[in-house]
Amino acid sequence: MLNYIIFILVVAGVYALLAQSLTLSWGLAGLVNLGLVGFFAIGAYASAMTTKWGGWPIPLGLLAATVLGLFTGFIVTISTLRLRDDYLAIVTLGFAEVVRLVASNEIWLTGGTDGIAGVPSMIPRAWGQGYHVTMLAIVSVLAIATCALVRHLAASPWGRALRAVREDQVVAAVAGKPVIRLKAQAFSIAAAIAALAGAIYGHYTSYVAPDIYQPLITIYVFLAVTAGGVGRPAGAFLGAYLLIGFLELTRFMAEIVPGVSPVQAAATREILVGLALILLLRLKPNGIMPERNQKAPPSTA
Repeated sequence: MLNYIIFILVVAGVYALLAQSLTLSWGLAGLVNLGLVGFFAIGAYASAMTTKWGGWPIPLGLLAATVLGLFTGFIVTISTLRLRDDYLAIVTLGFAEVVRLVASNEIWLTGGTDGIAGVPSMIPRAWGQGYHVTMLAIVSVLAIATCALVRHLAASPWGRALRAVREDQVVAAVAGKPVIRLKAQAFSIAAAIAALAGAIYGHYTSYVAPDIYQPLITIYVFLAVTAGGVGRPAGAFLGAYLLIGFLELTRFMAEIVPGVSPVQAAATREILVGLALILLLRLKPNGIMPERNQKAPPSTA
C-alpha cells in the first residue's frame, strides 16, 4: 500500500511538471497547446533511446530530452504562431497525433508498438522501497524547482510582457513588445519542461510505448491547471496533485458501484471527473488559487 501511495505521488509530481509547462504557454502567453502530450512523448523517447541504445549516462539523456523538446517547440512555434488561437490549438493537437503515429510505425527508430522496454532507471531498483522513495524526492524537488522558476519568470518584466501579449497582442505590439519572439520563447521553454517530464516518467517506469501517450493526458493537465488557477504556477502545482488524487479516488468509487462492468467503471470515473470539474468551476470559476494582478514596479524617475 505504501509503494502504491508513493507511486501516485511520483505520477502527481510528473503531472505537476506538465502543469507548469501549460501554465507558461497557456496561462501566461495565451497559447492553447493541445499537443502537450506530444512533447511529453518526445522527451521520453529521446532519453530512452540515448540511454538504452546509445549508452549515454542518464543525466545526458535528460539533457538531450530537454534540448530536443526546446528545439521541437521552437519549430512548432515558428510554423504556427501566425495562426489564430483556435487554429493553433488544432495544429498542436495534430502534432501530438503525428508524434504518436511516428512512434507506432517507425519500428527502426522507436521499436514500434512494442515500445522500448528496460529503460535504465535513475536509481538502482535493487533498493526496493528506497527506490520509490528516492524517485519521489527527485521528482518532488524538480517539480518545486520548476514551479519556482515559472513563478519567477511570471513576476519578471518578461512575464509581464507575456501577459500583455496574452491580453491583447495588437496593443502589445504597438507598445513595442516583440510579440512573435515572446510567444516563441514561452512555447519553446514550455515544450522543454514537458519533454523533461516525459523523460523522467520513462526512466521511472522503465518502459516507453506509443499507447501511453494518449490525448487524454493533455486533457487531464488542462483540468489540473484550470482547477488550480490559470496563470498561477502555485495553483497549477496544487491542481496537479488534487487531480491525480481525485482520479485515484474515483477508481475505488467506481469499483464499489454494484453491477458495473470494468468498461462501465472506467466510464463512471470520467463522469465523476467531469462532474467535479463542473462543480469546481461553478464554485471557483477562476480556480482554487486565482491569478493575482501584479502591481506595476515603482517608477525610478
